[in-house]
Amino acid sequence: MSFLNFYIGGEWVKPVHAETIDVINPATEQIIETISAGSPEDIDRAVSAARRAFNDFSRSSKQDRIELLTTVREVYKKRFDDIADAIRMEMGAPLHLAHGGQTSVGLGHLKTAIRVLEEFEYEQEKDGFLIRYEPIGVCGLITPWNWPMNQIVAKLAPALAAGCTCVLKPSELAPLSAHIMAEILHEAGVPAGVFNLVNGYGPIVGEAMSAHEDIEMMSFTGSTRGGVAVAKGSADTVKRVSQELGGKSANIVLDDDQLGESVRRGVLACMDNTGQSCNAPTRMLVPTARYDEALEIAREVAEALVTGNPELEETQIGPVVSATQFDKVQRLISSGIEEKATLVTGGVGRPEHLDRGYFVKPTIFGGVTPEMSIFREEIFGPVLSIIAYENPEEAVKVANDTPYGLAAYVSGSDTSELMTYARELRAGQIHLNYTGGGTNAPFGGFKQSGNGREKAEWGFEEFLECKAILGRKDESSL
Repeated sequence: MSFLNFYIGGEWVKPVHAETIDVINPATEQIIETISAGSPEDIDRAVSAARRAFNDFSRSSKQDRIELLTTVREVYKKRFDDIADAIRMEMGAPLHLAHGGQTSVGLGHLKTAIRVLEEFEYEQEKDGFLIRYEPIGVCGLITPWNWPMNQIVAKLAPALAAGCTCVLKPSELAPLSAHIMAEILHEAGVPAGVFNLVNGYGPIVGEAMSAHEDIEMMSFTGSTRGGVAVAKGSADTVKRVSQELGGKSANIVLDDDQLGESVRRGVLACMDNTGQSCNAPTRMLVPTARYDEALEIAREVAEALVTGNPELEETQIGPVVSATQFDKVQRLISSGIEEKATLVTGGVGRPEHLDRGYFVKPTIFGGVTPEMSIFREEIFGPVLSIIAYENPEEAVKVANDTPYGLAAYVSGSDTSELMTYARELRAGQIHLNYTGGGTNAPFGGFKQSGNGREKAEWGFEEFLECKAILGRKDESSL
């Protein structure tokens, strides 16, 4: 298997230029593969292939696309372990996570896309006129490294269901699972040009996609800084832009008999995926009267976590994805100490038993205030900030004091009280007692966490244009 080629027009083809990128296993710091770095010329080839394929694929029947997605899902099942192994190696996901949620979520997105397509009517009667939905066109998909298959299939499945053709640029840090996805689509018989894969750097390949006049839509998941670049690059061609960006999610813990369990689950939710989830609950708000109790529970939970080799069953926390990410997390941990937050556990440097790999100590800070960097910046590592609040009004104010709004959490035993908080929090998903939405709930953010929604009906409709047909002669109302 060669990772140096791109998948364009139904074939594996050589890149226009010979520049390469090394893929690093973050647990060992060793090179595990080499990919090609794409260029604007490669994007031109991929977009041309997608444009040629769109004419026929956009006219394919709903049943044809249901059957195609069903076949894709069956082939995906056959390659499940290959995908999981790739994710473990390329971004350091622990074994249980790589062979669990990181890979199985792709099957969930495909199942949901099939269900949505089965239920959707492309032509709908409305007040004497006809509403017709049509695929928007060629779509550029840019995906991140932290949940690589989740984000690829969350975009790709509804795009194909809608009848769009696609060009994918996965993260250059975690491109191996994307390559396997291309093989799955090829084996499943996806028509040539409907799906195309070009690797490369965001400022080169991503910028070429955003600016390309034959791409009608950009779907981007990544940092807010990257999202701004995509939006600016897309502006001249007035293409649709859907973005899922950064987060700094608050977790309000209520003062009740459930507090201990709420804090415990909140620490685990923050540390999951080594803290590298945009919706992670990284700011825990606890009642002042029980602040010391919450800190002690959080410390005990964090210190019990097993950090180390992702290949071992017992490992709960793997490495962060890269040297750059490791340095960023270390800088922010240092800033928390310098800005006089209370270091409850963890801190700078690797865990003592690890002498290589981009491993970070699970870290808990108390005494965090809104002016601190660890309160305001997205850390994207296993770092939790705990903040005390006096009353519900202060809790909501502090929780909403962020430029982000991707997710928020409220934990407690009184459903009515939970809902009162949920209605006041400015975020796209509100998790009551850590309940997840799977692949059926809309996902996306308020404010600088993005625009548009992914998943289920909401994600599907992002890839459609709406047309009103007026004045039909057979309407009795005319």
